[in-house]
Amino acid sequence: MDAKLPLADELAAVSLRMSGLLLSRETVGSVLDLITSLARDTVAGSTGSGTTLIDPDGSRTSAAATDPMVEAADGLQYESGEGPCLTAWARRTTIRVDDLDDPAVAARWPRWTEAARPLGVAAVLSAPLVAGGEALGAMKVYADRPNTFGPHDEHLMERFAAQAAILLANVRTVEQAQRLSTDLVDTMRTRDVVNIAKGMVMAEDGVGEDAAFTALARSARHQQRPLGDLARSLVEAERA
Repeated sequence: MDAKLPLADELAAVSLRMSGLLLSRETVGSVLDLITSLARDTVAGSTGSGTTLIDPDGSRTSAAATDPMVEAADGLQYESGEGPCLTAWARRTTIRVDDLDDPAVAARWPRWTEAARPLGVAAVLSAPLVAGGEALGAMKVYADRPNTFGPHDEHLMERFAAQAAILLANVRTVEQAQRLSTDLVDTMRTRDVVNIAKGMVMAEDGVGEDAAFTALARSARHQQRPLGDLARSLVEAERA
């Protein structure tokens, strides 16, 4: 992609590539790679860029990275539990580090800065991925020279992060809808098989609907099995 295009046109091109795609973890990964590479190419002085996702349980993964240096620098943040990317996510604010040799930076993230310097990291700019009030992770660019980034670069990173967050929120919505659809189908099937088993008990024991259901529920509790599982085994045994 031509890095000389205006940022709005670049992001529009990314959105165009997204249109018509069946959202999945695979397609989202491809588009995140595109957005991450675009961030490196657009933010002047960047030597690498990456996107970090953080699950609700705190698991941290690099969803996209332009090169091994970014993966290593990000991995050091995950291992040490500190760094500008994690801080941007936790505080939901853009973090700009002008110089890793600044004593204030070293005091803020001592373990990460000491480990990151040998990688050639001198400056960092990270923006949180926030969608629907939820912080999903953060995007960042690294530079090998201090004082590389300024306020204009912060604005650019925030726009890239907003685009990535929208994408992630959309795929999460699709996945939730798919799970809901699957759960609904499973619920309907379970209800049907329970009704069949209930009818079998009614016919065999000569009892009413309520009594048959109570008998099934009591048997499920006694066997420590889900009601649907018990009903399914009774129906399958009858049809065998």
